[in-house]
Order: sequence, then C-alpha cells, then structure tokens
Amino acid sequence: MSNYVTIAASAQYVPDRVVTNDELSQLMPTSDEWIQSHTGIKTRHIALDQNTSVLASRVAAELLTKSGVAASEIDLIIVSTITPDYLTPATACLVQEQIGATNAMAFDISAACAGFIFAADTAEKFLRQGKFKHALVISAETNSKMLDWQDRTTAVFFGDGAGGALLSATDDPQAESFLDTLLQNDGSQHEAIMSGAVAPLNTIQAVHKPEIEPFTMQGRAVFEFATKTVPQQINALLAANQLTVDDIDLFICHQANLRIIEKIAATLEQPMSKFPTNVQRFGNTSSAGVPMALAEVQPQATGKLAVLSGFGGGLAYGSLLVRL
Repeated sequence: MSNYVTIAASAQYVPDRVVTNDELSQLMPTSDEWIQSHTGIKTRHIALDQNTSVLASRVAAELLTKSGVAASEIDLIIVSTITPDYLTPATACLVQEQIGATNAMAFDISAACAGFIFAADTAEKFLRQGKFKHALVISAETNSKMLDWQDRTTAVFFGDGAGGALLSATDDPQAESFLDTLLQNDGSQHEAIMSGAVAPLNTIQAVHKPEIEPFTMQGRAVFEFATKTVPQQINALLAANQLTVDDIDLFICHQANLRIIEKIAATLEQPMSKFPTNVQRFGNTSSAGVPMALAEVQPQATGKLAVLSGFGGGLAYGSLLVRL
C-alpha cells in the first residue's frame, strides 16, 4: 500500500479572448483607474464558445503530458466548479470522456473559491487509502456566463480559466506533498456570495422554464471575512504543526482581489514576495485561481514549504500545508 501522496504536476489554461478594463467601461459606469485602484485587476480572459468542461479538459491533457501518465491510468477525476456545464451530469464526467480516462471515477465538488483546496484534500484521502494511484484535481470556471454584464460590483472582478494538479500515490516518504489541512465553513454567511439561485416551483404549468439568477456578492462583507478569518486559519494550521509564518516560503492564496491578498500579507506580517499573484492578468477565476498560481510557481519551487488557501461562497475556507 502506498502511504504517501505527491503533487506530480500542475497546469493551467485560459481562453484566448482578453477583456480590458477600458472595454468594460463601455458596458458599465467604471474606468480602468477605478478597477485597478480597487482590485488590482488589469485584464481578464473570457470563454467564448467554450464551456467549463473544455477548459478543464485542456488542463487535464496538459497534466497527462507533463507527468507522463496515460489517461487510462487515471483512477479519479475531481472537478471543482461553481459554473458547471450542467447541473447533471457532473463536469468531471465530461472531462473523463473528453480525455479518454475510461477507468476513472469522476465527480464534482462545489465549494466556490475554496474548491481546489477541498477537492485536493478529498483526492489525497482517496489516494492515501491505497486503492487509487493517480488523481486529476481540476478547478475550472466560466464565470462570464453567470455575470450581469452591467453590474460593476461583480462583472469587473471575474474572469474565466482553469488550473489543476495530478496527484499520485507513492512509496517514497521524501516525495510526500501533503502535510496537513484545515477546512471550515460558515453557512450563516451564505448570502454573502451567491450564484445561480433557482426559485422553487409554486404552480404546475404546461410550460416551465426555470429562471437562474446571476452572480451576486456583498463585497465589503467578503473583504472583511477574508482579511480577518483567513490569517486566523493559516496561523491555526501552522501552530498545529509547530510552525510559524516565517517558516513558510510561499502563500498561494485565492486570487480574489489584489487588495485582499495585500491585506492578508500585512496581517501575517509577511512580504508580498511570498504571495504569488495572477489576479492582475486573469481577474478572479473563482476556484481556479489557486491551482493556476500553483502552476506558475511550482517549476521554481521544488522542496519549498507552502500554504495554499482558498476562501469564498458558503462561506467556505480551507488551507493546505504542502511541500512542493
């Protein structure tokens, strides 16, 4: 039985279409200066004629190429998304079909912007118990299809993209990536971030077309939650492992807003050089932000101690302590 789990590869994908702040200012009352000063975001990528499963499958294919693992060797596919192709089937099932991973069990996880953390922790447990060898953990979001493109309180923040990792079971203790995790939720604040609300049926009609509500967010409440609660969780996770923030080489946080990441860094009294960011180029890609940032830094971060932290709708928040 393999008792250890390693992050064998990471990858990311964004669609080709780039939307600038100036372009958004033609759709709503905003400006490049306002968006950059409040969020740090300069551009974002938008998926046209590509749904979430397509973005996820591009990442999956790249992970297979980088790791040298064949699609037929994949035992498990977990897709984290709040923008699935369908309510059912799971987007992970579509990925399984698109990459030819005929032997893989596949399902989705919905934990909003903490989704990659929850999904990676789940996959690690499957691999740890010995029946699975390789798992694809992919976060993919087409946020653009859920936005009100005239609502500047949400539309300026979000972009589309996908990121993921291939996790493998191993007998080598030196290859262990997963050191500890802390996952939490606060359902009492579920209204702070909502998307796709569907009203219950109140009468039977011959023709019924469900109405799905666009994404909404209480920006100030989310900012206060993230900048207060996330540092507390990170410190709790490190304390449980007899570590401090000074022992950590990298903090790979959800790419919600550059100002949130800057505040978390200041609260932890750590330099921004420890906080890789991609939000300036890609916007808030929901659960994809953490694995996309991971994919950018992993090639230069072998052996480094890192905390991966995601936070968002639920409210859900989680942190992973890993050795890259």
